[in-house]
Amino acid sequence: MKLLIKKKPRDLWFNQPSRKEIKLTILSLFALTFQISTAAPSKSTTYNRIDLAFVQKIVKGKVTDASGLPLPGVNVLIKGTSIGVQTDYNGEFAIEVADNQTVLVISYMGMQEQEVTIGKGPIVVTLKEAGEQMDEVVIVGYSKIKKESLTGALQTLDNKKLTDITTPSVENLLAGKATGVYVSSGNGQPGDAGKIVIRGKTTVNGSTDPLWVIDGVIVGSSSGNMNPADIETLTVLKDAASTAVYGSQGANGVIIVTTKSGKSGKATINASIKTAATTVNPGNFDIMNGQELYDLYDSFPNKQDFSNAWWWTPELRNKNYDWWKNATKTGIARDFNLSINGGSDVFKSYVSLGVYDETGAIKGYDYTRYNLLLKFSYKVNNWLTIRPQANITRTETEDKQHSVGAMYGNMPWDSPYLPDGTLVGNQPNPTWVNTTGSNYLYDLQWNYGESERYSVRSNLDFDAKITSWLSFTSTNNYTFSNYNSMTYIDPRSSEGLSVKGRITDETTSNNRFYTSQLFTIKKSFGAHAINAVAAYEWNEYNGKSTEGVSTGIPPGFIVADAATVPEKVKGNRSQWAVQSLFTNINYTYDDRYMAQFSIRRDGASNFGENARYGNFFSISGGWNIHKEKFFKADYINNLKLRASYGSVGNRPTGLYLHLPLYSVSSGYNENPGALISQIGNPDLSWEKTFTTGVGLDISLLNRINITLDYYDKDTSGLLYEVPLPGVIGVTSIWRNVGSVNNKGFEASVNVDIIKNENWRWNVDANIGLNRNKVTSLYGTKQQIIVGDGTGISGSANKLLTPGKDVDTWYLTEWAGVNPDNGKPEWFTTNAAGERVKTSDYGEASKNQIAIDAYTPSYYGGFSTSLNYKNFDFGATFSYSVGGKIYNYARAEFDSDGAYTDRNQMNLQKGWSRWEKPGDIATHPQASYNNNSNSNKASSRFLEDGSYLKMRSVSFGYNLSIERLNISNLRIFVSGENLFTITNFSGVDPEIPPFERNGVRTITGVSTSVYPQTRRFVLGFNLTL
Repeated sequence: MKLLIKKKPRDLWFNQPSRKEIKLTILSLFALTFQISTAAPSKSTTYNRIDLAFVQKIVKGKVTDASGLPLPGVNVLIKGTSIGVQTDYNGEFAIEVADNQTVLVISYMGMQEQEVTIGKGPIVVTLKEAGEQMDEVVIVGYSKIKKESLTGALQTLDNKKLTDITTPSVENLLAGKATGVYVSSGNGQPGDAGKIVIRGKTTVNGSTDPLWVIDGVIVGSSSGNMNPADIETLTVLKDAASTAVYGSQGANGVIIVTTKSGKSGKATINASIKTAATTVNPGNFDIMNGQELYDLYDSFPNKQDFSNAWWWTPELRNKNYDWWKNATKTGIARDFNLSINGGSDVFKSYVSLGVYDETGAIKGYDYTRYNLLLKFSYKVNNWLTIRPQANITRTETEDKQHSVGAMYGNMPWDSPYLPDGTLVGNQPNPTWVNTTGSNYLYDLQWNYGESERYSVRSNLDFDAKITSWLSFTSTNNYTFSNYNSMTYIDPRSSEGLSVKGRITDETTSNNRFYTSQLFTIKKSFGAHAINAVAAYEWNEYNGKSTEGVSTGIPPGFIVADAATVPEKVKGNRSQWAVQSLFTNINYTYDDRYMAQFSIRRDGASNFGENARYGNFFSISGGWNIHKEKFFKADYINNLKLRASYGSVGNRPTGLYLHLPLYSVSSGYNENPGALISQIGNPDLSWEKTFTTGVGLDISLLNRINITLDYYDKDTSGLLYEVPLPGVIGVTSIWRNVGSVNNKGFEASVNVDIIKNENWRWNVDANIGLNRNKVTSLYGTKQQIIVGDGTGISGSANKLLTPGKDVDTWYLTEWAGVNPDNGKPEWFTTNAAGERVKTSDYGEASKNQIAIDAYTPSYYGGFSTSLNYKNFDFGATFSYSVGGKIYNYARAEFDSDGAYTDRNQMNLQKGWSRWEKPGDIATHPQASYNNNSNSNKASSRFLEDGSYLKMRSVSFGYNLSIERLNISNLRIFVSGENLFTITNFSGVDPEIPPFERNGVRTITGVSTSVYPQTRRFVLGFNLTL
């Protein structure tokens, strides 16, 4: 006979299901195939249902974290059964066990699972967080090893440290949190992702994106559209000892993401709701209102050039249309996540659903993303475990966004509305002061764009235990993605008037197959231990795209069938494949001495025919000094010395740079013809990086953890388009030429200042500095002048030359303002080789020089967390010091009167404009249609890029509501990107990445960007 045991006698009922049973039933229906356990059908799977014939005692205990704080909602399971309970808000539990049941399994999301033996007294269990404990098992290059046995440089962050900001982009979560990892956050447009550079720029032309590996699958140069809430841990691999096993893809570092998995024990429901109000953050950039712009024009010495114009009247001073206010609003971002996990020793499940929806703080742009993760683990028998999973994502955008350029540029004297309230037509516009101006609101009545993307990342993996020391893992992934977009230009709009409307339809689809067959050896004999892997890997990609453009459409029709003219069609197909063989061996002796060796052979389709395969290796060692007998410093808990050396590569960003290519056009009389467009190079190969690294890990007093790292990276065989004589119609060829060196130092410190039962105060800080330089070019070439990466005409140049930073500016040198006449001056070089001042910009531009660089002197972040009983507080900051930004926006909006078709910015604090002889000013005299060239590209617009940015600050309260089976409810408020301390005069010194030719780079050039947004968040986290 079985009884349903309840906590209170008055709640004893026979044959009536409990709330927990009802919850499990609902979850089973919700997750379809999701099962709480896989006990045999003849056995009950209901929690807290105990056979009285075997009840011998009640075991009580308490579960805390490393600081002694109680952990609510922890699963406590009797090993080998599906019987379990959860800890209450005080971290305490009580469970009835049979006489033959002696072991409990304690598990909690984000913590290491523990098994404890039942004794005579109460059990006290301390769970250790991932990423903090020295005996933690971490994932490094296809293998799992103890952190104390590591010989490479890496950093692991758990979910709690990552998801303190509200963003759909995983890249943006890393800002300021990982040592040596520079993150340029995306702009404020919903869904935009940041750019990550790990340990400096190792290339001059290729991608600097790290390699992303999600659940053992190489997914490419970005995190894709994965849900940040699904992340269990994120590990950044930085040195050759960690990255060399990824061969020709590891030169820019590797980021390994492990998503959450089902845990043994009672089913757990986690739900989170965050709602954020967002507003644009214009920074120090301050454009003029109508009065300020009038006063500027009134100060021009050549007012006669416009004083008789119809628009120049005193009433103009009171005209003040706020284009910025017109285009912006308080946006709303909503982030909903629901996850269910549970199972037994045999079957474990994790199911999560996420919805992120954001309406832009600049009006008219909506972004929505849906994520579904299904992840299962089924132990078929003692030697075989199957691990299927599916990650399904859908994103959609609706784009009727107001013009960012108009926010900055349109004059406050020009209103988009006529006196009768109707919209002013588009250019030419005789009713405006700027008659060539564009009223984007007129076209926005009808024109819009929409897009949607589907992606499915599916795995069918399995583990086979061959012997006690030998296992086999098969990872098999198929990813499919489909993107389609439509842009509608109405025939009534100014843009569509000449072609009677236009519809552009674009469709892109791709699929990717990845498989890895891996043998793992874990063997200990005496003081010796070996952890080794050997594997074969295949990665294949196929993609295609089509685009159709049709014109001549009736108003309101959004399908090409309604068009009368098929204006253009085009299509594209792309393929690549990589196959690899590799091995990685970790050896440990007596937990004191560690050695690691790896070698990998890669073959890639986008290498030249004569360089199709390459070899990469690493060797490293470690010494746990604190475990030596002679070491007597008890206050030092850990002291480890690390050293490594190895090689990694960087594949070409283009797929066919090694092949001879022809351009096919309509030819003659509609007959196709071909012209050579690229000369092939069968020797084209990857960029090679050899890295030397030394590191030191120190732990003091069980409270202070310090990590120090020094590295030296030499990259050779840079992929560069070398110029050729154009006699055959081709002016360049891709070759491996030149080299770059990066040296750097990193330091991080973590301190538990206070940790007791009621209080915990922790501080994290990190700093990274990197110095890079070009060490050689090609042939006898000593310098190459290149663009700044934006493609903007009239912007800055950069200089590649041995001994200088890769991001060195090459500009006309600004000499200031002549105090006698208020004219701009620059430096030039005279016949004697002396630098002298001149007011002739053309003459000065013949003698440009290398001036400063964009690379910061050092960068990093710091954070603090404070817990008191049920309250928690946290704050995260990031900073960057040094480095020069080229503020191109000033060439337009600080033009000294050169541009009279757009608004101007107010002078910053400390700036001044010349007015009379003798004035020492930062700005020359302004005049109408100024032709002094004072706003042309020069070092005048180089500004210090230093900043301190508050990433997030939060305050929360935790409580439990037992009668509703709520083990923990956290209510919190937070602010994100609240302020930036900087002297930079633009919108944001953290320059968002710029995309050109499919490659996203950090150019160091500030333009009229979509500002980042401030966010004020209210959120709830619920655990059942």
